[in-house]
Amino acid sequence: MDQTARTRLKQAQSQFSPEGTYLNSATHGLLTHRARQDLERNLQDVASGQFSPGSVDGVVDAARSTYARMVGVDADRVAVGTHTSQFVGTVAASLPPGSEVLLAEGEFTSVVFPLMNRQKDGVRVREVPLDRLPDEIGPSTTLVAVAAVQSATGLIAPLQDLRTACADHGARLLLDTSQSAGWLPVPLDGVDYVVCSTYKWLLGPRGAAFLTGTDEALAELSPLAPGWYAGAEPWDALYGGPLRLAAGARRLDLAPVWPAWIGLAPGLDLLTEVGPETVHEHDVALADRFRDAMGLEGTGSAIVSLPVPEGTAERLGEAGIAAAVRDGRLRVGFHLYNTDEDVDRLVSALT
Repeated sequence: MDQTARTRLKQAQSQFSPEGTYLNSATHGLLTHRARQDLERNLQDVASGQFSPGSVDGVVDAARSTYARMVGVDADRVAVGTHTSQFVGTVAASLPPGSEVLLAEGEFTSVVFPLMNRQKDGVRVREVPLDRLPDEIGPSTTLVAVAAVQSATGLIAPLQDLRTACADHGARLLLDTSQSAGWLPVPLDGVDYVVCSTYKWLLGPRGAAFLTGTDEALAELSPLAPGWYAGAEPWDALYGGPLRLAAGARRLDLAPVWPAWIGLAPGLDLLTEVGPETVHEHDVALADRFRDAMGLEGTGSAIVSLPVPEGTAERLGEAGIAAAVRDGRLRVGFHLYNTDEDVDRLVSALT
């Protein structure tokens, strides 16, 4: 990492004030100082009767555009919503009876449940080990749905192999980037659908999500519950018919939870200023520093999962270290606000 990148990273770290050692970004990222100020201003406006919903339209549009630049797509191919499960459900609803869906074993249920809910309609769902997922794709496969980075383990999916296998067999590929967007640059070429919740590594509050994909795949989707915000002119689509939806991905928009977008926009801006390559290098270097100290091999992931004795998470909490237990294992995540000192405190507490 060159000096310019180090300076940008250091400046970005001054935007955060964690109490103790925060290593739980895989559960919820930290908010920037600017986000807190903007949210406090919004709260005051709501409490005093000064809030104007239309004033947030520009914030949502800016966040949509910033995210589009981050992932390398046009903004008109990005829909906004509140949760990934809503968007996965939209994709699931497009599957005809008899479709075969492949999932990774142990996948987060926001991806799993909307697709399994279609089993009653004749959709066949199979779960297979993550490393075997590309090999299981065949002529009968309609959709493969997987997180780019697994929530419980931090394992990175074999993305290139999945893209190739899906293309070879005419299957659609759905990626959940909730645990990767913000630290792992993921090429989206050949990825039909991408869903992302933004309250983890994208540094926003809970209540905002994105859907994007290829033009062809998005054109096959029909909005499940279109409201006024999916209208061609939202503020002219508040009452009555006829149906007048927006063109492109915006017809899939769900009405925004305004504070979530107010808090998200500064986080997206900060990540863009630092640069995805810098964030990726920083995060993975910290994770690998921890792995090395614990005798583990590097995986290229910012999330580390390891077996620990019962009560470890509680003991870490008492030491001022925020972490999580997922699937019976300790899970820690390292993001741009973390430092070598955070890693050393964790190692000391565990050993």
